[in-house]
Amino acid sequence: MKKDKISGKESEGIVTRNTGSSYMVRLDGEEGDVNCRVKGNFRIKGIRTTNPVAVGDRVTVTKAADDADYITAISPRRNYIIRRASNLSKESHILAANLDLAALVVSLREPTTPTTFIDRFLATAEAYNISAMLILNKSDIWDDDDRELARGMTYLYESIGYGTAEVSAKSGEGLDSLRKTLEGKVTLLAGNSGVGKSSLINALVPGADLKTGRISDIHHQGMHTTTFSEMVSLPGGGELIDVPGIRGFGTIDFQASEVSHYFPEIFRYGEGCRYGDCKHTGEPGCAVIPAVEEHLISESRFASYLSILDEIENPEKYRKPF
Repeated sequence: MKKDKISGKESEGIVTRNTGSSYMVRLDGEEGDVNCRVKGNFRIKGIRTTNPVAVGDRVTVTKAADDADYITAISPRRNYIIRRASNLSKESHILAANLDLAALVVSLREPTTPTTFIDRFLATAEAYNISAMLILNKSDIWDDDDRELARGMTYLYESIGYGTAEVSAKSGEGLDSLRKTLEGKVTLLAGNSGVGKSSLINALVPGADLKTGRISDIHHQGMHTTTFSEMVSLPGGGELIDVPGIRGFGTIDFQASEVSHYFPEIFRYGEGCRYGDCKHTGEPGCAVIPAVEEHLISESRFASYLSILDEIENPEKYRKPF
């Protein structure tokens, strides 16, 4: 009988870094992380993704005969969050697993975070039943108009039920309050390139020393600095999962009939529609469109909702890297 080359000592741990070809795992009760590979065509049943293992996964690590370490099993995930993969396929990419919170870092300028991006992120967090919040960064460069916009965004998203924080990684404004919010939680930290995620983590975690990037003078967009997902421990307890900056947020596997469920305020008003399957696109007896016209639902949020419906119904228009 042929001997299994990776049968050996087994240990449990948590995935702390994904470099694409290998994974770092923090083994229970041990100092430091070990570099692990995945044996063969390792896939999770029922989930078609570009990455079979994600940061935050609880895994079994087996020592091989050649002393290499292999991930051989993944514990059931409490939850996970995905987006469309950054290629032309219909596959998804798991951003992180086993989360307590999904936090989106946004900026009002240099670069400006589109509201559509914000709402797609929040809708995806709703779809995967993960609490979400917004972190408005770079308050040190805001002018009076920016501060008024920040107040409006804070009012809008908090009225829907999302937490918000106004911070500056540079000046330290709002960081003490944010630390208390993140303490003891496993938090995904996502955002467009250039919004200051790495600077924010460096401010929250002394010694993290993550690379920071400049802003492109041509398009006022961030230059990619994070090229892999990584877990960073907070000094007061808890973990941050930093993921590569992304220029858009492509949803995947949304059904048109379910999209309104991921916009809490649209779902709430939608309960008053004449028809249970109303898509809020002009059907008779719709209660949502009047709520938008009366400014009870934000026009920007409704536009984001319609953009997701349009993507589902006309996927060829959106078949581009996100």
